Amino acid sequence: MSRERLIAAFLRRHGYAAARSEPLAPDASFRRYLRLIGGPCPAVMMDAPPPEDVGAFARIAVHLASIGVSVPEIFAADEAEGLLLEEDLGDDLVSTLVTAASFAEEVGVGSAPQGEGELRTAPRHFRYFQFAIDTLVAIQRAPPPAGLPVWDAATMASTALATLLNWWWPAMFGSAAPESARRDFAAALEAMLAPVAAGPVCFVHRDFFAGNLLWLPQRDRVRRIGVLDFQNAALGHPAYDLASLLQDARRDIPTELQRHAIAHYLTARPELDPAAFRAAYAACAVQRHLRIAGQWVRLARRDGRPGYLVHGPRTWGLLQQAVREPVAAPLAAALDRWIPAELRRNPPDLAA
Repeated sequence: MSRERLIAAFLRRHGYAAARSEPLAPDASFRRYLRLIGGPCPAVMMDAPPPEDVGAFARIAVHLASIGVSVPEIFAADEAEGLLLEEDLGDDLVSTLVTAASFAEEVGVGSAPQGEGELRTAPRHFRYFQFAIDTLVAIQRAPPPAGLPVWDAATMASTALATLLNWWWPAMFGSAAPESARRDFAAALEAMLAPVAAGPVCFVHRDFFAGNLLWLPQRDRVRRIGVLDFQNAALGHPAYDLASLLQDARRDIPTELQRHAIAHYLTARPELDPAAFRAAYAACAVQRHLRIAGQWVRLARRDGRPGYLVHGPRTWGLLQQAVREPVAAPLAAALDRWIPAELRRNPPDLAA
């Protein structure tokens, strides 16, 4: 049976045979999303052919909902065929509400809580990040569900090495990365990620950034942020998701807002050692930028999605800033040995 006939049968079984479908913006995976209009209630269908795993999404959605986080309710799922019917939470992505223009608006009190000291002068659009951080803290404090994979220092290092050396390097240099470079970068990442290896472990979303968060102002407290795209959740350091949120490869986030947001997070997590957390945060940011700089190339070459290369200059720029942190000194040295500063960019034969 064709994919389209499978989808039609799935929708018919669950009362959406007559619904009109509209495609939603794709993500960087092989999944696609269709908004269904005219069915029993507003819904979105996830079409995720194997080896994509809708079961992981459904299981984690149940966990997050159980701790009071706003996630799409699952109406129906066919795990074998990779089809899932979920609640439509709307279009108000935080990413559309915090454009560069909005960041340039006047600085004011906004909705930052009274009595928070420096937060009272935070940028007006800080409120979205404040609620996102409060939601993140709630997720991190809850016992994680069983069966999550690890996102530890070793896994973080291997994934960064894979995208940088298996995809970006041959695209830039026209040949495979030498084994000596692999050994050097592996040792540098291991040293840099030591604060991550030594830190606490919790539920990590792994893509907790503005494009995966919805603003739901009709709800209260942490439920004002709707969370999406959590099927790759794992067990890792709490700094990773904060770095994903504040050092976003897809959009510029002002340094002032980042400073306020980190302060707000640490105020909400007084049990964490601030210096150790900041070191782990810096290491997570470097790893993420290094991995994603190579991921844009993989998406272009392997998956035929060159549009993501538009984010390459920002990603390499964020990496250049991040490696200035003391914890990143080993990785900064490895970059200097192997990748001249003028080559830290998208490969020249790839265009967005």
